[in-house]
Amino acid sequence: MAKVSLGIGADARDILADLKDFFSGRGVEAYVAGGFLRDALLGRDSHDVDISIAGDPLVLGRELADAHGGHYFPLAEEQRVARVLLPQRNVHIDLMPLRAEIEADLRERDYTIDAMAAPLAAAASGEVTVIDPTGGLNDLRDRLVRVIREDAFRHDALRPLRGARLATELDFTLEPGTVELIRQYAPRLPEVAVERQRDELMRIMATPRAGTGMRLLDDLGLLEQLLPEMTDTRGVEQPKEHYWDVFDHCLETVRNLDILMCEEEPGDRHWRTLWRELWGQLAWWTEARDYFREELLAERPRLAVLKLAGLLHDIAKPETKTFDETGRMRFFGHADAGADRAGHILRRFHFSAREVALVQTMVLAHLRPVQMGQQGPPTRRALYRYFRDCGDAAIGTLFLSLADHLGTVGPRVSASDWRQHVALVHYILTKRFQEEESISPPKLMGGDELMAELNLSPGPLIGRLLETLREAQAAGEISNREEALALARSSLAQETSGQPVEGEA
Repeated sequence: MAKVSLGIGADARDILADLKDFFSGRGVEAYVAGGFLRDALLGRDSHDVDISIAGDPLVLGRELADAHGGHYFPLAEEQRVARVLLPQRNVHIDLMPLRAEIEADLRERDYTIDAMAAPLAAAASGEVTVIDPTGGLNDLRDRLVRVIREDAFRHDALRPLRGARLATELDFTLEPGTVELIRQYAPRLPEVAVERQRDELMRIMATPRAGTGMRLLDDLGLLEQLLPEMTDTRGVEQPKEHYWDVFDHCLETVRNLDILMCEEEPGDRHWRTLWRELWGQLAWWTEARDYFREELLAERPRLAVLKLAGLLHDIAKPETKTFDETGRMRFFGHADAGADRAGHILRRFHFSAREVALVQTMVLAHLRPVQMGQQGPPTRRALYRYFRDCGDAAIGTLFLSLADHLGTVGPRVSASDWRQHVALVHYILTKRFQEEESISPPKLMGGDELMAELNLSPGPLIGRLLETLREAQAAGEISNREEALALARSSLAQETSGQPVEGEA
């Protein structure tokens, strides 16, 4: 077979050259394989290097980490799989043992496009003859995800979900026979460790096609296994203002975030108009993309967590659906109940405490931006309370509200309503970034000073008084120490209902 060029940059070639020297210096046969080779053939950037070696990864991984100032982690000691992180080079290297000759080893993998390899020495040169026993190159050319054999799903129940993730991530199509096998094996997904399920879900959320990915999971029968709570939302009707039922509304909200948050304007004329309105008004916020690209954990960017909140934001609507005496449909308390439900789901998947808090807060507060703007621009007090209550989730909640709006009206979106909603978000963000003192005002008085002035002892009362002062300061009602002290005295008198202040006769 003719040689093919790898679409890798100078940094990747340097890393491969160092790995070649390391393994050849120890007489260890080594191959570039899996996702790294696939991505290199597609010209996609990758920070994950998959190396198959005729040696013990648990031993060689430690030596590799020591040699290059990296960190070593055994990923699966029984399977002898190890990971080496090289933070200074922004790469991690997964070492897997060759259990047979390279071709036989590749046939034991799951999907053809990941069952290719090339000698490490050749890969470092940027031009390789690909070892391809299952037809991966043809499937790569045809943009197909094809399972090698049914046994792959029998041996690991995560692989059906992984196939859907690959199709979403690469924007490929699942081969029809693979689709049928995935549907057949989907009910086994709950057998898999929740952490592995979570990681595949979040890799889908991190793509610009997360909404399409959720539709694919639903079509394959995987979504109900992954998130059975979503099943309850299917077919739940909403008031006439809503274009979709609750289930479709949630999936559309994820798709809307995909489109609104993409870094290049959409090709579709309708979506291009909406996108231009948003990023035209927010053109001044040049750090927006970096903000949403921030990784809260490795490979879990802030935007992916926002999309997860979008999927779950109305998760409690089925249980809170009621009708009033006029027959009007209501969902009272669905945000509060939804935050509780979302927290339970995320803790089940062992998400980090920070991610749980972010998603819960966004679900709880997803209606607040619109509520703040119902009577015109939000007041300084309302803005202060919003950012105080939402904290790190405040900005994401604004974008969730935009996607939620589009998920409500669907194709019936009004240009003027959209412009007004974007203007509200623009106004709130402007206050956040350009008038930060009104959002987080500097203290006029500290707790010790307040206790000394009012002859009070430490306790919850001090915290309440300090918060009263900060809110009044943010609202522009007080601006100096004297005014703060006067307000503290009046607030204390009101709170104690005329009783003597502690410490006074």
